[in-house]
Amino acid sequence: MNAFDGMLCSAASADVPLPGTATKVSSWLCVEHPGAWGRDVIGDEVLGPEISAELAARTTAARARPTLIRRPGRSEFTGARTVLLVNSRAEGGWCERLEITDLKQLLEIDLHLLDGPPPGIGEPVTDPLVLVCAHGKRDQCCAVLGRPIAAALATANPDRVWECSHTGGHRFAPAMVLLPSGLTYGRVDTATATAAVAAAHRGEVALTGLRGRSGHRPVEQVAELAVRAEITAGLDELTVESEKDATATDPTYAGSAIVTHRDGRRWRVTARTIAYPPRQASCGAGPKPVTALLADPIQPLP
Repeated sequence: MNAFDGMLCSAASADVPLPGTATKVSSWLCVEHPGAWGRDVIGDEVLGPEISAELAARTTAARARPTLIRRPGRSEFTGARTVLLVNSRAEGGWCERLEITDLKQLLEIDLHLLDGPPPGIGEPVTDPLVLVCAHGKRDQCCAVLGRPIAAALATANPDRVWECSHTGGHRFAPAMVLLPSGLTYGRVDTATATAAVAAAHRGEVALTGLRGRSGHRPVEQVAELAVRAEITAGLDELTVESEKDATATDPTYAGSAIVTHRDGRRWRVTARTIAYPPRQASCGAGPKPVTALLADPIQPLP
């Protein structure tokens, strides 16, 4: 019998470190859909069979993350849907917002544009937007734990907060992503979520619950967080570049990255893979091997 049997996946993963667990995403297509969501976002044809199949192919080709969004709480659907086009690169990210009245209008958008500069398709969004995973069909932790957080944030931040479909890592629920920065949080409560949103609005980064930036690879996420834990830096004051040591012989070596501050300071951070006892990644699923990335002490560079 596994020690984690019968536990919610978020409870079973409570001892697993958060850094490096943000899903790697640099382009997002967020579509308002107030009705029921299937398990696989658009794969379950919730937007209709014709639109869903074509949109799935197009988002895959453009490497964009299709995401369903809806307002927290109950609201009457007027027929107009909000669409968010987002680039969450760590450098030069942006968000545009538009409204559509027919889902076929989604097929008029060239999703490859999400990987470039703002295309001017919609209105620029300057304030950080908040996505809180509440995808109960994917995992009950997201619905049970995420919806209260979304409701609380929406009260203080009207028009900036959305419940959203699966963002990756429901075992870290309540899970939250800030756009366009891609700052991804886990295990938030109302206080830490509110603090993270307020910090982002000021151009700062709250560290409590931070898993990483979605525009970075896992080792880069770990490196950035390790540096931020020791210095004060604004949201866009750090850049991160991966390294790979082909001569490394330590089997736990996961990679390293150079973190550079805008003022010229530089650090090298090495990350290592640590194994944890197997446990479920989703509620009701069987146990799977679990690993996490941990950073060695940061090394200042000339």
